[in-house]
Amino acid sequence: MLDTLDISIQKVPSSRINEVDFDNIPFGKVYSDHMFIADYEDGQWSDLRIVPYANLSMAPASSVIHYGQSVFEGLKAYKNNDGEAVVFRPDANAKRLNRSAERMCIPEVPEELFMQAMTELLKVDKDWIPNKENTALYIRPYVFAMDDYIGIKPSEKYRFMIITCPVGAYYSEPVKVKIETEFTRAAKGGTGYAKAAGNYAGSLYPAKLAQKQGYHQLVWTDATEHKYIEESGTMNIMFVINDTLITPEASSTILKGITRDSVLTLARDWGMKVEERKISITEVIEAAKNGTLQDAFGAGTAATIAHIKLIGHEGVDYTLPPIEQRAFSNKVLKAMDAIKLGEAEDKFDWIYKF
Repeated sequence: MLDTLDISIQKVPSSRINEVDFDNIPFGKVYSDHMFIADYEDGQWSDLRIVPYANLSMAPASSVIHYGQSVFEGLKAYKNNDGEAVVFRPDANAKRLNRSAERMCIPEVPEELFMQAMTELLKVDKDWIPNKENTALYIRPYVFAMDDYIGIKPSEKYRFMIITCPVGAYYSEPVKVKIETEFTRAAKGGTGYAKAAGNYAGSLYPAKLAQKQGYHQLVWTDATEHKYIEESGTMNIMFVINDTLITPEASSTILKGITRDSVLTLARDWGMKVEERKISITEVIEAAKNGTLQDAFGAGTAATIAHIKLIGHEGVDYTLPPIEQRAFSNKVLKAMDAIKLGEAEDKFDWIYKF
């Protein structure tokens, strides 16, 4: 561990927290008082600072605007039942940020820098962590290119930032999804496993088309044949078929989700049969038809567990069992919440306190 980093702190003259209705927090629209910034130049990160949340000033030729050299993470801070502020698995986010950065030719953010920057920012804005049910403080670390240059090459200057925002539930209801067999989210050898900004931009148009048809999100399939299921919207996807938890294995096209890993870890700890493998559209639809599809859900930081209400495929909607009857997804969501709130043993050392 490095020595404590020198992070300067400039606080706001007056907090905006009293302007926030914590009983009605829209997701991702209300931001905390402060943000962290560090700049990369000449091979090192410097000028580490916490400053009031404000707009940025950038050159019109900044390379991130033109070529999308940017990666990000998402994680959450909570208040446990003892009033302590905790974060769920931030070390895993730090490591994944650097896997994404390597793929996008972005310099590594040392894990010590990631952790100390996040910790100091959360200490400054600790009061912004809500303590109501289904709420959290969402933490968004990200790195982007800063060269004032429109030639196509990796930037020489970068900025690492962290902003936070109190949030409520990502989805207000179980989701309706459509299996996508025309558009592609990621191809083998591409950037699908990285949290690169451009991955998400490319998904917006097909998702918009699905929303016009009454669905909330898409179920993405493989780019080669569109026969195998990969992800759901911005989440990993999981199914329970004949009491077996099945999810596509992480690959160059599938993000290795931290919530995904947590769900799999708990399932195995409970002795449940778990399979990480290819799963075809045909297998899922047949299971839906014959009643062996017991559960389906998305797993990700924003929603944690997003119950899937129905699956649309080739013009037919297949309705899944009622949410209240789903033994596994309800159990795993309750278990993760209990760990975060300090109601259950943190046997996997997932909780970070500061």
